[in-house]
Amino acid sequence: MKDIDIVDNNTEQSQETQQPAHVVSRAEMDGVHDLANRMLQELSKLPDGDLVGEMIANNLKLFRDNANRGDMKLMMKSFKELRYALKIFAPYRQTRKVSIFGSARTPESHPDYLAAAEFGKKMAALGYMVITGAGGGIMAAGHGGAGAEPSFGLAIRLPFEQKTNAFIEGDPKLINFKYFFTRKLMFVRSSHATAIFPGGFGTMDEGFEVLTLVQTGKSVPQPIVFVEAKGGDYWAPMQQFILNTLLKRGLIGHEDLHLYKITDDIDEAVQDIAHFYSNYHSLRYTRDELLLRIKRAPNAKQLDEIKATFDHLGLGNKNAAFRVTEALPIERDEPALANLARLAFKFNQRDQGGLRLLINYLNNMPT
Repeated sequence: MKDIDIVDNNTEQSQETQQPAHVVSRAEMDGVHDLANRMLQELSKLPDGDLVGEMIANNLKLFRDNANRGDMKLMMKSFKELRYALKIFAPYRQTRKVSIFGSARTPESHPDYLAAAEFGKKMAALGYMVITGAGGGIMAAGHGGAGAEPSFGLAIRLPFEQKTNAFIEGDPKLINFKYFFTRKLMFVRSSHATAIFPGGFGTMDEGFEVLTLVQTGKSVPQPIVFVEAKGGDYWAPMQQFILNTLLKRGLIGHEDLHLYKITDDIDEAVQDIAHFYSNYHSLRYTRDELLLRIKRAPNAKQLDEIKATFDHLGLGNKNAAFRVTEALPIERDEPALANLARLAFKFNQRDQGGLRLLINYLNNMPT
């Protein structure tokens, strides 16, 4: 591990930025510099010590940057929230999870509440864990349907409205967040599917954030379902806006419409999620290729059909060069997945709607 450079020899103090109560002197910086490098040398001897060392190094650079105390507290609290959340999720890493978003104000007698409870129950029956914001309304319905054991709660501390529901209160899988952005990160990072029930500004924000992250490739592909009770009219106006404004004006592509499903049928929502993982398992990028890890590889005829149908997913003007392969050396850190087949190809990383259609094709291949 190379030495850390936390001393900035070429930059003078800026008088335009907010200064800390005590500006660290050059002598103090030299002392921190020496201490940090000794620590990094010891860390380099440990597994993943290089990454821990890099985190420490970037924190120490706050001295060099003369960050004010408020900025330091923001970074410290954010890191603490993420570290603790990752610790709570770690024992359940191999279990698929579905995030449920929806209004905290939906009463227990409302059809959407009953639908969310049914959805949570059926997802738990399939072996999924359920993640909600731990509040009332749709969130309580999701936990109530699934039960406490397969439930996670990601609560946000607010001065109003938010109260932890009785199904997750006191559970060790309840995590309290100060910041929305750390909470959102854990929702997206931990979920294998997302179900959005009717709700207000927060629900729309959460649902469209997931959709945006999948559309831009900042999140791995996952099923996204906008759900409501039978006969509901909540999502229809949104779909009309998407079709008549976003799509018509070229603000999204036609294949982006395949990134989500709208339904008032709970069984259809559950089936859409379950089917997504019926053959497709996960993906991983190498330096040059995208690997789709699948339970059943396409035969020669199916591979030819994939090449003919999805070649436009290739990078630039080049073809995608689809091939079936076994686990590659870069995946040696995931030995549990070594038995899966891989569909490898050069992906443009832009056409996420087309990638979803390819995953659909792989899932629909005859056994």
